[in-house]
Amino acid sequence: MRQFRWFSAGPVPAAYDLRRLGWQLLGNASLSGCDPAHAVLGRPKDLPLSQWLQLTGIGAAQRKWIMLLDVSDSSERARMLRMGFGDAIDFGTTLEELEYRVLRLAHFAQSLPRYRNHGALKIDLLAREAFVAGRALGLHPREFALLWRLADHPGEAVSPRELLCDVWRLAFRPETNSLAVHVSRLRAKLRLAGLDGLVETMADGSYRLLSPDRPAIGGVHDSALDGYLRIGKEQVLAQQGA
Repeated sequence: MRQFRWFSAGPVPAAYDLRRLGWQLLGNASLSGCDPAHAVLGRPKDLPLSQWLQLTGIGAAQRKWIMLLDVSDSSERARMLRMGFGDAIDFGTTLEELEYRVLRLAHFAQSLPRYRNHGALKIDLLAREAFVAGRALGLHPREFALLWRLADHPGEAVSPRELLCDVWRLAFRPETNSLAVHVSRLRAKLRLAGLDGLVETMADGSYRLLSPDRPAIGGVHDSALDGYLRIGKEQVLAQQGA
């Protein structure tokens, strides 16, 4: 049976009561000793400051199971996602959509880590973004997918064929240089964040994400990158949208 917990003042509102769809309510969640393998729903606006501080102070392994409801401000929802909560949604969600989101949250919480920390770089799977010192790199979806794929095994080379298969879902190598262009844009954004040289091109044309504790050995510069390094940040971001 599908189960969930409620963490907020008062009973579960009818609009969010998954029991109407056959779920079991496990009782109010204290969060301190709560089983992390169940979704926890709550409304931040109903919480006193002490409970909100408790909520933000728990570990990442528990926080990723928590869905915050009735968060009307988009920037506030983005902040909550950056803090590691599993989801944050606005008013007006149907019960059917809520059920799907809870199932999706549980799937991601169990299958993949929300974050990958790579030295000063923090990669956020749900936000599809990477951060350095709390600042977003502003990654294009495929730039993010490239970075996430390279971060599967830092220090190990990944061939263009593998990247095209895993990121572009292509079984062949196209005539365009889309892969090289996206790698160059990713490198430029990493460089602007102070992480120059993090993505290397190997002599055989494969790519690797340099391990945080290893120097750049055996990599060669991508000629396309040199052009990006000679232009300013505004031009890099403008080319991304081209």
